[in-house]
Amino acid sequence: MKIVTSVTVFHDAVGLRMSVTYSEVDETGQIIADNMRYDRIITDADKINDAESLIKYAAESIDGE
Repeated sequence: MKIVTSVTVFHDAVGLRMSVTYSEVDETGQIIADNMRYDRIITDADKINDAESLIKYAAESIDGE
């Protein structure tokens, strides 16, 4: 089973990129792979809007400090 340990969304030269870090665990709970990474460009318009909303919320949060 793959367990997501972190998700980062950011703008780069290609577009809106999502980087996912995960670990893989077998049925006994033993870690098979750790700190694996998967990247993709978000192309679905609804998901882009969701990600942009989260980025905006993060910006508002740090502006309020």
